[in-house]
Amino acid sequence: MIIPSIDISGGQAVQLVEGRHKALEAGDPLAVAERFAVAGPLAVIDLDAAMGTGDNRAVIERLVRRFDCRVGGGIRSFEAAARWLDSGAAQIILGTAAQPELLRQLPCERIIAALDARDGEVMVEGWQKATGVGVLERMAELRGLVSGFLVTFIEVEGHLVGTRLEQVEQLAAGAEPARLTVAGGVTTTDEIAAIDRLGADAQVGMALYTGRLGLAEAIAAPLTSDRADGLWPTVVVDEHRQALGLAWSSMDSLREAVTNRQGVYHSRRRGLWVKGETSGNTQELLRVDVDCDRDALRFTVRQGGEGFCHTGQWTCWDNGAGLPRLAKRLARRVAGAPEGSYTKRLLETPELLAAKLTEEAGELAAAEAPDHVVEEAADVIYFTLVAMARAGVDLADVEAVLDRREYRISRRAGDAKPENES
Repeated sequence: MIIPSIDISGGQAVQLVEGRHKALEAGDPLAVAERFAVAGPLAVIDLDAAMGTGDNRAVIERLVRRFDCRVGGGIRSFEAAARWLDSGAAQIILGTAAQPELLRQLPCERIIAALDARDGEVMVEGWQKATGVGVLERMAELRGLVSGFLVTFIEVEGHLVGTRLEQVEQLAAGAEPARLTVAGGVTTTDEIAAIDRLGADAQVGMALYTGRLGLAEAIAAPLTSDRADGLWPTVVVDEHRQALGLAWSSMDSLREAVTNRQGVYHSRRRGLWVKGETSGNTQELLRVDVDCDRDALRFTVRQGGEGFCHTGQWTCWDNGAGLPRLAKRLARRVAGAPEGSYTKRLLETPELLAAKLTEEAGELAAAEAPDHVVEEAADVIYFTLVAMARAGVDLADVEAVLDRREYRISRRAGDAKPENES
């Protein structure tokens, strides 16, 4: 698959040639991330920190709070690594500091070792210092300590001349059981497809920024189809990963979807189909994923209106279930709760809602029997969702916070606050 790269210097997204010469400045990294995040994980590199000339920590912290990011550049200590992992980086990329003694202190599944290579020799300290060690030799030294290797071919980085495809198969085998990502010179969809077939991912920057490679085309590069019309089945899910329905995608519809960040599909009767164009049940496209067999897509969307199905249901099977269904119902009640309903009373009486949250939380804390815990937990969740609806907070946003907290590796005591501080 493709990993879009966002290199940051002086607070701006930039692209360098061979890690030395600035070739272009792409502006606000947040805007770039908004564009690229539909493709999945982002590689975010702090060039200033890597070069020891400053850092872009504030900018990158904003990115990791919103997007699935691999963060690298200047991470040379346990404290620096832990800060980024605690901040929400899905993974961190270590270069110079990727030494066994440090790696053993960090969660293997969250670590990628950057092996920046010039003509097969590993370079460190911002690509300035030769080590005399080959890439495969370095992989062997770090095997079992990282979940991935990022190999950058420095001599072709930023040149748009193609990558070192002839080396990828050997490097992918040498990286096992870790996953290999290659960067430097990747320019065409054929290269991305070939790298994927060899069991690796392609990290791409310059080709995307210059328009030599379209983002939708890069996403679709590994895909195959056994259909005469070349269509790809597309499972559509909401932010909670609940399946909304099945659609079909073509290269044209995928390009429109990615460009406009909408739910756009291929109708076998009508051709290009923009979801919600007539019904108002529009979709914001959040992410496109390719499945393990490379013959199907998953669209993650923010569904608007009454739902995905033409019958007016949320999904093509039913109206959903569980917390997402309740949260949607309560959100609608904010605009028009029935007169006399308890939900309306709670929404209009903040002090009552606060009292019920406190009361039900205490009853849950005291409950011991499983059935009693279930009932009290349901009460607490209901009143919590009412409070969220009243504040206009989406359940998916709360889920995102909980997901980020799972990334923390620093342990806190977690003691209760004194009553006068609560």
